[in-house]
Amino acid sequence: MKNLKVNEDSTLKSQWIKFKTENPKVRIRDAAKVLNTSEAELLATGCNDTVTRLDVNFSDFLEKEIPKLGKVKALTRNDEVVHERNGEYLNPSFGKNAHVGLFVGEDIDLRIFLHHWKFSFAVSEFARGQERLSIQFFSKDGVAIHKIYLIKESNKEVFLKIKETYKHTIQGIEKDEISSEKIDSEKRNENPDRKKFQEDWLNLKDTHAFFPLMKKHAVSRLQALELAPEKDGVKFAKKVSNDVVKKSLEKAAETNTPIMVFVGNKGMLQIHTGPVKKLLEMKEWYNVMDPDFNLHIRTNSIKECWLVKKPTSDGDVNSIEIFNFNEELICTLFGKRKPGIPEDTNWRAIINELG
Repeated sequence: MKNLKVNEDSTLKSQWIKFKTENPKVRIRDAAKVLNTSEAELLATGCNDTVTRLDVNFSDFLEKEIPKLGKVKALTRNDEVVHERNGEYLNPSFGKNAHVGLFVGEDIDLRIFLHHWKFSFAVSEFARGQERLSIQFFSKDGVAIHKIYLIKESNKEVFLKIKETYKHTIQGIEKDEISSEKIDSEKRNENPDRKKFQEDWLNLKDTHAFFPLMKKHAVSRLQALELAPEKDGVKFAKKVSNDVVKKSLEKAAETNTPIMVFVGNKGMLQIHTGPVKKLLEMKEWYNVMDPDFNLHIRTNSIKECWLVKKPTSDGDVNSIEIFNFNEELICTLFGKRKPGIPEDTNWRAIINELG
């Protein structure tokens, strides 16, 4: 395999350098769209300089190497929401030959879908005059799936060893390595059995059974909410104002109510469990800016917001589900809970007040 100095398209590198000079505040994800390329390809133009492409078996690498970094910042995002959580990668679990894995810690809590993963890089860059080290993972089509940033408590020596040990023979990305990975939007069922669907919803015993319920009835997520049952005058899904996102976070902060915040993309789901305190609105972004948890929601990209109630063996569980204009679920809020423990009463009070 040839050792590429940078991407074969040196024009892309020069375009990227010029773009950064003229638009220093535009993030690489957004720049890739403007330059009609992928974020991974843009990043790879820095190979043999600030970027090192890695050659890893993802499940082994995540399980054995990442925990050695100690406390880090985990970042998962989609186009509308960014979720950043500081902590250690603890209690990894990857089934043999499985494409699904997880880390379950109080701080970093992840569900990982490896069949979408393809590229990995170690990045050493300077941001605001300070060195910033990270390990970044991308999908087959070059879209960012997950990023791990070192912070002051992290083990830099482990990072440097990873960079040396796992250096790929190809330093760059060859054109034929990027493949289209178009994920079809969920299709609506033109003729759903509304009555049977509602009966099945009311018979749920676990929130994790909701996705199989959708699959069984071949309905999209948003369509499922539109078809939700009503019992004793209570609607199990109710469309509400998009302001409920801000209001729910404000109420949680005011009452010190611990919540769960789920944000994901096709390759990763990242979960925060705990309180939210410092809230800040900046232009179209609504933010949580706590020491170990940051959340950034692009509010003008929200199409719909729903209050959703699901029966479980521990009682009803209430969530706030947030959708973009492609009718994709981009963020979900719950009260803090675990199986076997009823929903937090403060969270339930917040939901009742909002609904």
